[in-house]
Amino acid sequence: MKNTASFITLSIALLGVAGCLQNTDNQANASKQIWPKLPSVVPKDPAIEEKVAALVGSMTLEQKVAQMIQPEIRDVSVEDMRRYGFGSYLNGGGAFPNNDKHATPADWITLAEQMYQASMDDSLDGISIPTMWGTDAVHGHNNVIGATLFPHNIGLGAANNPKLIEQIAAITAREVMVTGIDWVFAPTVAVVRDDRWGRSYEGYSEDPEIVGKYAAAIVSGLQGRPGDEFLADNRVISTVKHFVGDGGTVGGDDQGNNIDSEQDLFKIHAQGYVQGLGAGAQSVMASFNSWHGEKIHGNKYLLTDVLKQQMGFDGFVVGDWNGHGQVAGCSNESCSQSINAGLDIFMVPTKAWKPLLENTIAQVKSGEISEARINDAVSRILRVKFRAGLFNKPSPANRALSGKTELIGHPEHRAVARQAVRESLVLLKNNRQLLPLSPNLNVLVAGDGADNIGKQSGGWTITWQGTGNQNEDFPGGSSIYDGIKQVVSQNGGNVQLSADGSYQAKPDVAIVVFGEDPYAEGNGDLDNLDYQRGDAKDLALLQKLRAQGIPVVSVFITGRPLWVNPELNASDAFVVAWLLGSEGNGVADVLFRKANGDINHDFKGKLSFSWPASPDDTQLNVNDSDYAPLFAYGYGLTYQDDVQLDKLSENASLQSTKQQSLAVMHGSVKSPWSLSLYADGKTLAMDSNTASLNSLNVRTTDRYIQEDSREITFKNRNVAKVQIGHAFPNDMRQYSELGSTLTFDIKLNSKLQASTKVGVNCDASCSQGIALTNLLSEEDLGVWKTVSIATNCFTQDTDNMAKVYSPFAIASRGPLSITLSNILFNNNSDETEPYTCDK
Repeated sequence: MKNTASFITLSIALLGVAGCLQNTDNQANASKQIWPKLPSVVPKDPAIEEKVAALVGSMTLEQKVAQMIQPEIRDVSVEDMRRYGFGSYLNGGGAFPNNDKHATPADWITLAEQMYQASMDDSLDGISIPTMWGTDAVHGHNNVIGATLFPHNIGLGAANNPKLIEQIAAITAREVMVTGIDWVFAPTVAVVRDDRWGRSYEGYSEDPEIVGKYAAAIVSGLQGRPGDEFLADNRVISTVKHFVGDGGTVGGDDQGNNIDSEQDLFKIHAQGYVQGLGAGAQSVMASFNSWHGEKIHGNKYLLTDVLKQQMGFDGFVVGDWNGHGQVAGCSNESCSQSINAGLDIFMVPTKAWKPLLENTIAQVKSGEISEARINDAVSRILRVKFRAGLFNKPSPANRALSGKTELIGHPEHRAVARQAVRESLVLLKNNRQLLPLSPNLNVLVAGDGADNIGKQSGGWTITWQGTGNQNEDFPGGSSIYDGIKQVVSQNGGNVQLSADGSYQAKPDVAIVVFGEDPYAEGNGDLDNLDYQRGDAKDLALLQKLRAQGIPVVSVFITGRPLWVNPELNASDAFVVAWLLGSEGNGVADVLFRKANGDINHDFKGKLSFSWPASPDDTQLNVNDSDYAPLFAYGYGLTYQDDVQLDKLSENASLQSTKQQSLAVMHGSVKSPWSLSLYADGKTLAMDSNTASLNSLNVRTTDRYIQEDSREITFKNRNVAKVQIGHAFPNDMRQYSELGSTLTFDIKLNSKLQASTKVGVNCDASCSQGIALTNLLSEEDLGVWKTVSIATNCFTQDTDNMAKVYSPFAIASRGPLSITLSNILFNNNSDETEPYTCDK
C-alpha cells in the first residue's frame, strides 16, 4: 500500500509539474500571439555592451544593489550618496532642493552637482558610476518656479497635433537640462476608460490610436530621434508609464484592479508602449494597479515575459512610489518578489531605502534572488547610462545647457505653450454665434478661475496636488483674465474683474471662468461625474448673470469630461479649456476677434474623450456597443458652424452608480481603508490581530465568525482615537442624501463615557462627532445594538462627504471598552430608526 500511495503521490506531483509547465507554455504562446516583437530602433552597441559587462564584473554585490535603489531628495543626503553610490535618485511632487518651494534653478543645479560628485567619489564605496536624477516633468518642468507649463495631456489630446507635442517635449527637455537633471518620468500613456479616475487628465485620450501617436511624439521630443540628437546635450531620458492598464481599473479607482482580457490589455492599454518603445524610450515605469488581482510590480509575466522578452525592451524598469510594497508578501523595506518579477529599480522614498538595500543584499546571499537577476538589472541600468553619455558628459553644473536660466520660461517656449492652449480649446456651445467677441466691449470677467494660474494649471504644478499656489508663484505666466484684459484694453473696451459676478456698470457680456480645483492621483477620484453635486455655486453665478440679461460665455477648467448640463443650459457659449498651464492668455486669442472684425484664431480642439449625457456615464468610450454620449468623441464646433444647442435634461439620475450600501468593516476592514490607533501624539497602524499604543488597545475578536469584530479599550483619561481611514479621500456624496445613514453594530463592555464620540473625517477628539451617550444608554451594557446615524449629521462642511479620508472614527477621553462590527453606509435604510442630530 505504501508503494501504491507513493506512486499516486508521485503521479499527482508530476501532473502538477506538467500542469505548471503547460501553463507556462500557454502563457509564452499567448505572449507571442498577442504582444509584438518590436524592431530595435536603438540596437545594442557592442562597445557599450563590452563596457557594461566589464563594469558589472568588477562590482561587488553591495555596489550592484545600490544601483537598483532610488531614494528621494527629502530622505537622502549627499553623504548617503557618497557612501552607497545609488544608481539614481528623484524628487517627488512637492520636493525641492533645501525643501524650499521657491528654490532657484541655481539651487537645483547645486544639488545635482553635489549628488553627481558624491556618486563619482570612490573613497567610501570604492567605485565611480554617475548617478541619475529623475523628475516628474509631466506638463513642462512643472516643479520649478518660472518654468513654462503646457496644457495637461487631456488638453493636448484635444489638440491632436503630434508635431506640436514633439516640440513641447523638446522644450521640456531643454528646461529640465538647465537644472542639471537627466531623466524625466514622462510620458504617461494611460488609456482612460472610466472618467472617475483622478488621473484622467494625465491621459491623452480614450482612443488608443491617439495615445500611441503621442507616446512616439513625446519620446522623440524628450530623447531625440534615434540617429538624430538621440540623448544629446539638450535631451533627457524618457519614461513611458505606467505599465500597464492603469487607465482601465474597475470603478476608475486609482491603484485599483484591471480585469480586462489579455487581448484588451494589449489592444487598448499597451499601444502607448508599442509606439513609445518603438521611438526608443529607455525606461518604463511599472504601474500601481493590479491585473486580475496581481500587482504589476510583482507580475513576472508582464514585466519580464512580455515587456522584456517578447517585446524586446532592453532598457530598465523602474518602480513607482513604494509600489513594490503593495505586492503580496512585501513591504516597503523588503520585496524580493518585485526584483524576481523584473523590476530593475526600486523607487523607495522615505528612510525605507536603507533596510530595503540591506534586505535585498541578504536575499541575494540567501539565494532568494539570483545574482544573475541582479546582474541583468544592473546591466540594463548601466546600458542606459552609457547610451545617455553620462560616463562622458561633464558634471551637471558644466553641461551644455546647465545654468542657462534664460531658457526657463523663455518667450519662445511660452509662445509654443500659448499655441497649445489655443489648439486645445473645445467649443461645445455657441448659440446665436455669440463668439467670437468684439474686442471693444464692456466685459465682465467672473468666476474663481478667472485670475488663478494655479487653478488653470491643475495638479502636478509646483506642488504634487497643485494646491497652495498663488499667481506670484508663476513669474512670466498669465491668467485667463490677464489675456482678456490685454486684448480688450488695447482695443478700446473695458474690463471688470469680479469673482462673484458683481459689477458697477452693466457689461455687454460676461466671461465666467470656473471648474475643478487642482488635484492629483488619489485625491481626484470621484464616484460619479456630476459637477459640484450638492453645492452648485458656479451654476448659481451663471444663472444670476443670465437673469440680468447678460450674455454668458463659460470657460470650463477641468481634468475630465463632467456632467454639466445645468451649466450648459445657463450659458450662451461654453468652452472647455481643460487644464491649460501657465499661458492663460491663449484663451483670449480665440475668444475675441481682431480689431477689424476678422477672426483672430478659430477653435481647433476636438474632444478626445466622450462627453457624458448623465452623471453615471462614467465608462463612455467611442466604439462601445451602447455608445450614447452627449457630445461624441471628436466633437468640437468652429466659428463656421451655426449650431444651436437646445435645452438639455437636468435630471441627474444616478441609478447605475448608486450603491445601496458600502461596507467599511465587514469581518475585515475593507479596501482601501485600514485601521489605525492614535494616542499621546503617536500613530500606529494595526497590521496584526492586536495593537497597543500607550493608553489604547485594539484586538480582533469573534462574534459570528473568527475575528469579525474589533474590541477597543481606552485605558485612561488621555484623549485617544481609533480611526478607519486612507491617505487619499473617497467621494462619498451619494451617502449624504436624505435617508442615508452610517450604521454599525456596537457592544458596550463597560460604563458609558460622556466624552466618547463617533465621527467621519474627525480630528483627534472627534470634537465635531456624535456623543456615544446620544446613541446608547446604560441599559445597553453587555448586549449588541445596531446604531444608525443620519449622514447629514457629518456634512456641516459641504465638502465633507466629497473628500472622505476617514469614514469612521471613535475617540474617548476616559476609560471605556467597546466591541464594533459591521460598519457600513446605507442609502435609504429603513431597518433602524436613525439618529438625526436634532434629538
